[in-house]
Amino acid sequence: MLQKTSHFMRQANLINGEWVQADSGQTVDVNNPATGLKIGTVPKSGKAETRRAIEAAAEAFKTWRKTTALERSKLLRKLHDAMMDNQDVLAELLTIEQGKSLFESKGEIGSAASYILWFAEEGRRTYGDVVPSPWADRRILVTKEPVGVIAAITPWNFPSSMLARKLGPALAAGCTAVVKPASQTPYSGLAWGALAEEVGFPKGVVNILTGSASEIGDEICANPLVSKITFTGSTEVGKLLIQKSSVTVKKVSMELGGNAPFIVFDDADLERAVAGAITAKYRNSGQTCVCTNRFLVQAGVYDKFVEKLAAASNALKVGSGLEDGVQQGPLIDEKAVEKVEELIADATSKGGKIVAGGKRHALGGSFFQPTVIANATPKMRFMKEEIFGPVAPVFKFETEEEAVALANDTEFGLACYFYT
Repeated sequence: MLQKTSHFMRQANLINGEWVQADSGQTVDVNNPATGLKIGTVPKSGKAETRRAIEAAAEAFKTWRKTTALERSKLLRKLHDAMMDNQDVLAELLTIEQGKSLFESKGEIGSAASYILWFAEEGRRTYGDVVPSPWADRRILVTKEPVGVIAAITPWNFPSSMLARKLGPALAAGCTAVVKPASQTPYSGLAWGALAEEVGFPKGVVNILTGSASEIGDEICANPLVSKITFTGSTEVGKLLIQKSSVTVKKVSMELGGNAPFIVFDDADLERAVAGAITAKYRNSGQTCVCTNRFLVQAGVYDKFVEKLAAASNALKVGSGLEDGVQQGPLIDEKAVEKVEELIADATSKGGKIVAGGKRHALGGSFFQPTVIANATPKMRFMKEEIFGPVAPVFKFETEEEAVALANDTEFGLACYFYT
């Protein structure tokens, strides 16, 4: 399998059009979460390498910003086509390093490519405005200009699609980029560099480097050549980036943590609700920021819903994402498994009842059973913390007002689901 993906499995940084190692020669291991085995290494870069990548992007910006929207659109269309031509191989690489099913990985590559195509066209429609002037002899025009060098920091749960949503608009607008992919899934990010290079993006327009999150992040925040930071990840890290980048007054775009409620009322179609619940909860093994974190079910159908959800959860096929028919792969690493175990232990110590799963899967490693916990209460950590795993705590409510209060009892945003 690795032979098929080797062309895109770049084990080096892309800086100013060259594939290079870290100055120190140090590397970071990359493991397959389904097997626990090492599949390769990537450079352990720090501030110096990040500074060079930023400087390369700043130099490239001088000419890239002068290209026409049509020229940029044509290159982005080529990037889209290259992604779709290599969809199967890129999906295999994604599954190998991230663990999600091949079906989900193919879907992610397809959606990532669609973002690029969308922004290829939107970039051609970056219209300005004519503002009514209070002076008879003057006209007021508003034009839109690229902000400059953008820094994109991407997560491990959707390493390709999240990068597409950052690179696409930046490149279409005439910005250049420095990208830091997650250490757990660097190859999906570096593959973008290989594709960009192949379709003809000028050197320095797209720079991708791996390594120390703290050192790379600190340089990105402090370097005045970076005009904007776009980040997808935890709320805790997002707050830190906002704080550190405030010194240089950067623009920021943050997509942070979620704690999505899934509300089921007494009059809901339970078959449809449970089918929706399985998708909303167990997609990517529950490792998505918009997946259901809390099930809020009205008292009249609570027991029936719990029973049906438990049965559907037990029926899910767990295994390596490369196997046919697998619906849930492994968690990303041992740390993720330990967090899930801590949350379950907290729930059971406070009256929660495990009605499905509840422990590590017999497959071993970082595989975990799809889990349903009944009798959930607001005192449990589930209520305030993002689970990021295949655990479905089910809370009971009596009235619509109570459901709304429970749903809104969180500092997070992003998503909500309901059936009625």
